[in-house]
Amino acid sequence: MTPADGWRRSAAPRLRRVGVLGGMGPEATIHFMARVLALTPAEDDADHVPLVVDQNTQVPSRIAALIEGGGSDPAPALADMARRLAAAGAEALAMPCNTAHHYASAIIGATDLPFLNMVALTAARLAADGCRTVGVLASPAVKITGVYDRVFAPAGVAAVYPADQQRLLAAIRAIKAGRDGDMARRTVREAGEEVAAAGADAALIACTEFSTVAQALPPGLPALDSIEVLAAAVVAFARTHLDVDVAQSALGSTLLPLDQSCEADNCHRDN
Repeated sequence: MTPADGWRRSAAPRLRRVGVLGGMGPEATIHFMARVLALTPAEDDADHVPLVVDQNTQVPSRIAALIEGGGSDPAPALADMARRLAAAGAEALAMPCNTAHHYASAIIGATDLPFLNMVALTAARLAADGCRTVGVLASPAVKITGVYDRVFAPAGVAAVYPADQQRLLAAIRAIKAGRDGDMARRTVREAGEEVAAAGADAALIACTEFSTVAQALPPGLPALDSIEVLAAAVVAFARTHLDVDVAQSALGSTLLPLDQSCEADNCHRDN
């Protein structure tokens, strides 16, 4: 329909552009972008968050650097990505990879742009929801480096990890390779059962590969997905100067839509 047909759309308000350090892994980055899309209130293309995405699959392996003890340092590549995104017009940076947040200081130091720190945002959300013991489902590198432990401690949150970290790594590799989805879902389900038995108030999906199979978590276990937290923060950043209520609503809609309640555990889910 054209304006001559009686329809005219008013000019869309300007949304702030967010640069995404992606490719770690590629499917997880696409999943993150889909979540940003889903969380954005929109009636037309121009209402959506403008993203500049560096889908850089050539970042040196975080697994090699942090778990296997070899390989190149990913920090210089991440700093270069941050600078490229800044040059492309990004007004803030986001990175949908939990493990790579070990190198957050390199990204922050590379530009003057604000960095939407997924790990810090997730810890704050868990603490705000009253969760005190959280089962972390992530790459073994997250446990090795203490990426979440460092931000959990000041917030009064304790982490518990599944015992078989190598099994989690095998599931992550399978997802990256696009194979054996049944094994990955089974691993996530059984890891969720393990942390629940260990007393976790909730499970945290702290690997963006696991975000793609998060619905495999066992019924009855409240869950938070870090990629949802980051996606909501991106929407909030883009829209905050336009509509604070919308931004706050986005930030409050980060828990997985699982069919269970965690009110008894004081870990509240939004529906």
